Amino acid sequence: MDAKTQKSELTRAAIVGAALDLASAQGLEALSLQAVADRIGLSKSGVFSRVGSREALQKAVIEEYGRRFLADVFVPAMQKPKGLPRLDDIVQRWIVRMRDVEAHTGCLFTAGAFELDDREGELRELLHSEVLRWRAALRRTVMQAVESGDLKADTDAEQLVAELSGLAIGLLHDARFLRDARASERAVASWQRMLQSYRA
Repeated sequence: MDAKTQKSELTRAAIVGAALDLASAQGLEALSLQAVADRIGLSKSGVFSRVGSREALQKAVIEEYGRRFLADVFVPAMQKPKGLPRLDDIVQRWIVRMRDVEAHTGCLFTAGAFELDDREGELRELLHSEVLRWRAALRRTVMQAVESGDLKADTDAEQLVAELSGLAIGLLHDARFLRDARASERAVASWQRMLQSYRA
């Protein structure tokens, strides 16, 4: 990769990173090429030449959020054995990320879902597919824990995934809105109680 290409890619990464920060704080609809340009000291045309339209920027932000989320929560847990060790690691990492990242910046999966829930279009479809991709990965991990004998044979994977999603949204609400410093501790306790009901 030549220096010019590398610089262009680094600039694009900085643009998407700044846009992600803005979207997390203010919502996807608050994003504009000018706001991102102002944030990183580029011209509006400089932002456009690297990411394209406002909608292209919004899509890039959703994709980058999904990449970072999976990189923090899911990918490291793949080092754990299939079954409960992997599932538990994923949930623990999810809680830590919610406590250390989303509690301060907001969760694009959650806030974006509320922002786009009654709208149609490519942006909603992309966010929808990212959330479904995450839930599918979580569901596969639950099924592996059932297959390994760690969870009960009659475990409803969809139900457990829904409960875990509710746990994460509750943690986010309590940490951000109620400013409950013990929200993540309560989430861990809830996960342990939930796990007991599913454990073989």
